[in-house]
Order: sequence, then C-alpha cells, then structure tokens
Amino acid sequence: MKSSLKHSIRHRIMLIFVGLMATVLFAVWAINNWWLERYYVDEKRKEMEEAYEAIDAVVMKKTIDGVSIGDVIAGELQSEWEIWSRSPGHRQEEIFPDDTQKEFETPSPQAEIDQEDGTQTLPEENLEQTLLGTIREYGDKNNINMVLIDSNTGATVLGAGRDSDYLVQKVQRYVLGIPGKRTLVLKRHENYVIESNYDTRFRSSYMESWGFLSDNSTLFIMSMPLASIRESVMLTNRFTTFVGLIALVFGSILMYFVTNRVTNPLMRLAVLSKRMSELDFEAKYEGTSKDEIGVLGRSMNTLSDKLKETIGALQNANQQLQHDIEEKIQIDEMRKEFIANVSHELKTPIALIQGYAEGLGEGMCEDKESRDYYCEVIVDEAGKMNKMVKQLLTLSALEFGSDTPVLERFDIHGLIDDLLGSVRILLGQKDAEVMFDFQEPLYVLADEFKIEEVMTNYLNNAMNHLEGERIIRIWTEAYPERVVVRVFNTGNPIPEEDIGNLWTKFYKVDKARTRSYGGSGIGLSIVKAILDAHHQSCGVENVKDGVVFWFSLQRWTEDS
Repeated sequence: MKSSLKHSIRHRIMLIFVGLMATVLFAVWAINNWWLERYYVDEKRKEMEEAYEAIDAVVMKKTIDGVSIGDVIAGELQSEWEIWSRSPGHRQEEIFPDDTQKEFETPSPQAEIDQEDGTQTLPEENLEQTLLGTIREYGDKNNINMVLIDSNTGATVLGAGRDSDYLVQKVQRYVLGIPGKRTLVLKRHENYVIESNYDTRFRSSYMESWGFLSDNSTLFIMSMPLASIRESVMLTNRFTTFVGLIALVFGSILMYFVTNRVTNPLMRLAVLSKRMSELDFEAKYEGTSKDEIGVLGRSMNTLSDKLKETIGALQNANQQLQHDIEEKIQIDEMRKEFIANVSHELKTPIALIQGYAEGLGEGMCEDKESRDYYCEVIVDEAGKMNKMVKQLLTLSALEFGSDTPVLERFDIHGLIDDLLGSVRILLGQKDAEVMFDFQEPLYVLADEFKIEEVMTNYLNNAMNHLEGERIIRIWTEAYPERVVVRVFNTGNPIPEEDIGNLWTKFYKVDKARTRSYGGSGIGLSIVKAILDAHHQSCGVENVKDGVVFWFSLQRWTEDS
C-alpha cells in the first residue's frame, strides 16, 4: 500500500507537470513556426507603409514650395558634401575619388562637427527635416533599399548603390504590367502596392513597395529582404526549443524532490487512517508542520478522539436510520394513496363536466330549461373541484408550516353565534334544530380565522350526518388553562374501527364513497392540522343517539 500510494501520487504530479510543460513548449513552437513569420511580414508591411507616408509627406512639402524632387536631392547632397569636406582631417580627394559616389557616402546637411575630436553628429530632429534624412532613417532602421525615378525624364533621382540599376529595371517592368516571379500582393493602395516577389537572381524573396508618390511624377520602389525574417523565426524556434527542453529537465528534477516532500507526510497519514479503520484509536499524528498536511494530521487526531467517544452512538444512529427508512416507506405509501384518492375525487366531476359540456356542444338541449340545467351541473361540479383544490392548498400550507397561526384574543361564544347566523338558511334547509346558549363572553388565545374554519367544518359535518330528531347542540367547557368546544348531532354512530382514521385525508366512513353530501374527506384533516399548529387536540366520541366532535383551545387570562 505504501509503495502504491506513494508512486501513484508522485507519478500523477510528474505526468501533469511534464505534460503541461510539453504542451506549452509545443504550443510556443507551433505558434512561432506557423504564425510568427506572418506576424513579422505584416509588421514589415506596416513599416513600409509608414516609410511611404513619411517620405511622401516630405516630398509633398517640397513640391508645394515649387521645388522638384531632383533639385531637392541634388541640393541636399551638395550641402552634405560641403559640410563633410570642411570637416577637419578629411580631404575630398581621399574620401571621394569618384564623384558619382557622393550621394551614397555623405552625411546629411544638418551634421554638426564636434570641436574636440572632429567627428560629425546628426541631430535626430534635423534629420527628419530633410528628404535624404528621412529615407536614410527608414533604410538604416528597417533595411529598406529605395530608388526614386523622375517619371517625366526617366532619370534616377536617388539610387541604392549596386542594386540601383536592378531596382530601376524591376520597377519599370512592374509599371509596364510585367509582374515578378511568384508575386503575392500584400496590400494595395491608391498610388502604390506592396508585394512579395521572388528574386531569381539571388534566389530569395523580397517585400517590395512600388508606385508613385503623391506628386504623381516621382516613381519609387522600396525593397526589403525576407530571408532575415525567416532566419529570425528559425533562430527563435531553435532558442525556444533549447530553453524549453532545459526548463523541462530541470523542472522535472525539481518536481521529483517536491513531490517526495509531499508524499512522505501523506504516507504517514495513510498508515494512521489504516490503523483507525481497524479501530485502533490510540494511533496519533506526530508531525509539527503548520501547512495543510499538518492541519489534516491534527484533524485526524481529533477525529480519532471523537470516534472513540461516539462509537456507541452509532448503534442508536443506525436504529434511527432504520426508523427513518420505515417512515419513508410509510410516507411513500401515503403519497400513493393520496394520489389515488385525488384521482378518484376528481374523476367523477371531470366526467360530469365533460359529458354535459359535450351535450351542450352537440345541441342536445334545445330548450332554455335544459340548457340552464346542464350549465348548473357544470358550474356545481366545477365549484366542488375548486373547493377541494383550495382545501388541499390550505392543508398543504398547514402541514408544511408555511401558514402559521396568528394568535389573538377573541370571544369564542361570539364567533360561534356569528357563524350560526351566517348558516341559518342552510340549517333551515336541513330541518336542523340548533341548541346553543351562552351567558357571557369566553375569551381564548388563538387564530380567529382558522378557528372559524374549524367550527365551519364541524358544523357542516353535523348537518350532513343528521338523523332522527335532527338536533345539533353546541356547548363549551371552561377550565383554568383551556376551553373545550363540543358539537353534537343526532345520527348513526361511527364504527369504532373508523374513528381513528377520520382525520386522515380522503378517508370516508362510507366505503362506497358516494357523493351524497359533496364532501371530499379533507375537512377533518384540515381541522386536525389547524389544531396541531395551535398545539391543541381534537377528537370524536359516540354517545347516546348521536356523535360528539370536540376540540380544545388555550384560554385567555391576564397572564397570557
């Protein structure tokens, strides 16, 4: 176990590290190999565009002043030559035996002579003010060879040394519509175009920009070798690969020692956990480190102590778990029964509504009396379903504790009297004789609205089961801390085997589940839930000539 765990963790960390390093190295190599050259070429293209804009701006400034580009170049070359020839330690004959080389070997006219050593410097701000200075700046910085040609005379205004004639011939062919070999247009502008061309003479690719300056009389061509870009990419890839391999090797060695320092404490914890699994709670972690492993070790020591103290309680927990499982099974059975009951209760009204609605739709009721009867049945059945749904919602809210009672002081005698007054018409329809006498108010502490619902359910239940003398009698019994309200009705007794189930949802003593009273078997369940929420009790008793339903409430006192 020790060797297996140790090598497993170490190997995983090593593999992850080496894999990440190799992935990063390959990704960098791939990016450099496939996109770096394109990036370089794009940057060089931008530099050519920048060079064109800078040179064109100087040319347009000179053109606006009415000076031709040839004169500008000649004047700047002459000024450079005069400054250079006056510099100490130099003679014109020694430096330029051939006058044709002056244009390539002279500094700018703004060059300054150092008084101490006779060297010349060219201030950057002055360099940018001359056409030659601008061309030299971009040529030296970006390795760009440039040739300017007067398109009116065909004369070369500015050459590029040994390659001057060759570049002149190339641009003349381009203007005549003779493209170069392996030409690829990189960017096309209004006055010029930037291309990549293969030079058969040197067997190399060049980036070339050619066209006209904005004076429309000066033809130009700029040439930049692309071989240096490819060489830079190759060197970058080689250097990146070399450095990456070195980092991979040294990183792997370092990770080997780091993982060793991590796995050794883990092995001690593994041995400790194995002894604990064998109920050896005397095993302790003895490390002193304050990192995560040390925290884990001390936590395992605490766990060992807790397990030693609470191992006996696990048996009680198992018993409780078994009880919970049995309770869950019972709840599942109740849920199934609940669904079956709801389906049964809804099946009849839905069938009636559907049947009568189809009759209306098919024109079976031509006279108004029949149509009114059909509509009355539909409305009545829909009302029963609506009432049952509301009762189910009320019962669910009570059972899940989302509809907690609001306790307040009220007169229970007054509530019963008002309720009897509101159902007087229904009592008359049932031929019921109600007996309820009270002398003075009796105050209780409860939710008046919910207790009114309890009394309504009891009273409806009494009216629906009246038999014999058809008497309903209501009375209260006052005790020091509680009040008991009882509702009696004459009628048949409830079978003893059914009394305990009366408070269960959808339970009916009538096994045939007839619809004589329109009840759904939910009312008494709501009564039970309301009184449970009040922490009070309710019940039913068979008495002589009838049945008594009762419930208790907390009596209100000055100390309540």
